[in-house]
This record gives sequence, C-alpha cells and structure tokens, in this order.
Amino acid sequence: MNKPLPLTRSWLALACTVWALHQPVQAQGLPTVRSADFIVAVVNSEPVTNSEVLSMRNRLVRELSGRGAALPAPQALNEQALDMLIDEKAQLQQARELGIRVDDDQVEQAEANVAASNQLSRQALHQRLASEGTPLATFRAQLRDQLTLARLREREVEGRVRISDQDIDAYLKEQAQDAPRAPAEINLAMILVAVPENATEAEVRAAQTKAQDIAQRARRGEDFAELAKTHSQAFDKGANGGVMGLRSTDRYPELFVQAVSPLRVQDVSDPVRSGAGFHVLKLLEARQSSAMTVVQTRARHILLRPTAQLSRDEASARLRTLRQDILTGRTSFARAAQEVSQDGSASQGGDLGWTSPGQFVPEFEQVMNRLQPGQISDPLVSRFGVHILEVTERRRVAVGEKEQRDMARAALREQRLDEAFERWLEDLRGRAYIERREPPQLPEPSLPPGSQR
Repeated sequence: MNKPLPLTRSWLALACTVWALHQPVQAQGLPTVRSADFIVAVVNSEPVTNSEVLSMRNRLVRELSGRGAALPAPQALNEQALDMLIDEKAQLQQARELGIRVDDDQVEQAEANVAASNQLSRQALHQRLASEGTPLATFRAQLRDQLTLARLREREVEGRVRISDQDIDAYLKEQAQDAPRAPAEINLAMILVAVPENATEAEVRAAQTKAQDIAQRARRGEDFAELAKTHSQAFDKGANGGVMGLRSTDRYPELFVQAVSPLRVQDVSDPVRSGAGFHVLKLLEARQSSAMTVVQTRARHILLRPTAQLSRDEASARLRTLRQDILTGRTSFARAAQEVSQDGSASQGGDLGWTSPGQFVPEFEQVMNRLQPGQISDPLVSRFGVHILEVTERRRVAVGEKEQRDMARAALREQRLDEAFERWLEDLRGRAYIERREPPQLPEPSLPPGSQR
C-alpha cells in the first residue's frame, strides 16, 4: 500500500465528528421537543436559527462529555454553541465565494468511513439515521459542509505556516529533557572460564579461582586481549581479544550490564557467574546515546478496491467473512492476503514491514495504533479501499537525526496550523457582518398527559 504523508485533518476524523451529531440526545438528559423556531443572529445576509443553535449545542455537549469535561452553565453553553455556528457559517460563505466544492464521490467516501468506523454497513447506517429521525440528505449535507471547511482551511491557512531550521533546533532542545532516549551504549570484552553442565563443587571452585586469577592479572596491567586469546573458553576462543562490540545495553545480557555498571572505562569486573561459567568483563567504552526513540509497528493487511462490480459494502462483507475464517483457523492471514489482496504487498502475505508514526494515511494508522500484536481489525475504509489489518510486532528504536528533524517539523507545523487558523478565523469574523438578535433558548420539555405546569 502507498504511504503518503499524513494529512492534518482526515476524512475519517471529520466524518466521526459529524456522526457524533446523530447519537441519541436523551442519554445526555437534554430535551428533545422543539419550540417555535426563530432567528437568533445574522451572519452577513444568512440567518442563524434557534434550532440550528440547539443542534450545535447537542454536538458540543457530546464532545465535552466524551472527553470527560465538565459542562458550562446552560446559558454559557448556548452562547458557545452560537459562537461556533457563527464561525461555521462565515467559513462556509467564504468557501462559496472562493469556489470550493466537494463532489458527491467525496461525500460517499466520508459516509463509508462513518459506517466502517461504527462497524456498520451503509444500509445499517441509513437505518440508524432513520430511526433517530435524521434524513439521509441532512446527514450528507453536514458531511459535505465538514469536508468543505477542511478544504477551506487547507487552502487559506496551510500556506501561512513556515518552519525554519532555527525553529526545529529550538524545538528539539526543548523536547530533549522529556523525550524517551535510546539505551546507553557500551563495548565489552569478555573472557569465559567454562563450567561443565554437571560439574562437581570442586570443578566449580577451580573455575572460579581461575577466573579470579585472570581478573587480577588484567587489573595489574596484563593485556586483556592476550589473556582472552590464551584462556577464554567462549565459542570464538577469545578471537579479536574477546571484544563483543559497541551496542545498546538492551542488547547485552542484563547480568553483564549490572556487573559493569559501577565500573569506569578500562576497568575489569569481578568474575560473574552464569549458566555457562564465570565471565571476566572489561569495560572498553561507554556512552549515553542522545538519540530519541520511537515506537515502530509491523503490520500486514488485505485490501479490496471497490469497483462497479464490487461495492464498498460488498467488499466489507467479504473481508468480514475472511476475517472470521482466519480467526477460526480455516485459513491463514498470509495465505488469504496472497489469494485475495489487491495490493503490492500480497505476494509477501500482506506484510507492510516496519513503519514509524505518520507513514500511513490517518484513517489506517488510527486503527492500527489501537490494535495489540496478534489482533485483527474489523473492515475499515481508507482512500485506497477496504482493508483488514493485523499488527504482528512492535518495537522501540532510536531515531536518526534526519528523522528527528522531520518529526519536529511535522509537530511544529501541526501546532502552528492551529494558531494560524485561529488568527485567520478572527480576521474572517472581523470582516463579516454579524448581528445578534434574541438569545438562543432551550425548548421546554413536554409533560405527560394530565400533568400541570
């Protein structure tokens, strides 16, 4: 599968935001009966109605509740919803003036993402919307608006953000204290005095005494490399002077790391006992790696591309069946990928290799990041088609200087995009004619028959 650079706002995220508008309201304790509608504000020549504010208010309540945040007082919540709606209308008007359009295929893609992210077929999504009283045309119009807003922000804001090398240097310096670091690197030389598997106590004591003698001779200044060549019983017979090489501490036995941790460079340890015998270690080199680390993921996937003969729903259903076959052992993931997947990775059993954060499109990576090794996802929709994927391994690796700078640039850009968008939106508001009329109001809940107010 291709690995384009991540977008700042994915269609999946936008679609899920709109989907939140269509969850049942009653769970939040909000009234569902509307009073007579009226105009609460005007943005340029476009009215903002009370019912629109209530819809935005419900969206805001769900967003805050989903994050576990406390809700503002009712009137403050109404005003906040009105402000958000005014901003949205001003942006949509600007998009129309600039000729920004979202075609039907893009709305279809966003709708498919909503269905897949909620583990629904398109038909099931439509039925759910109907059961909640939301016309499909209204839902699609809201999807179109969200995609239009994303296009507008990309066009008007992204070009304003510039990241210099000095910005990256300052960011990396600031992050240095808190960023996870690669393990320290050490270079050891070793002499092994072997102990047979069924050795007697006398043989063990003799091996220990020999190892202690070697350590003392090395401390008195005898050449460690020559001692290794003469006395080491390691598999390489002390070739190369017993030098094991510069590597991170997590690639050395923990026993060795603990033994040399109090030593200075060129010091020799006391003999260390392992299952193989007694080891005499010399610390040749030690340094703390300054590299940042990142978690990499190895995953594999199966991709079906919808066509005129295979709809997205049919592709999802086919992959759902295939996933069940893999889980029950009727076939293996690799074999299924080789037989079915319409991606270049099919010949490798769907294997995508080791990847760092940001290498896949967001709608794919978000699902991948939620999986544990060995888990297989439900079908998901991306701009490439419909997938199922399995995470096979994860690891933490050091990040090279170039990768560090690329990651810093991306993080700074995302941060500054938000700041630039707020400045741009403030300017757009300042140029718009905004008239606030009556304050928005909640409708009174209906009373059971026979009740008195």
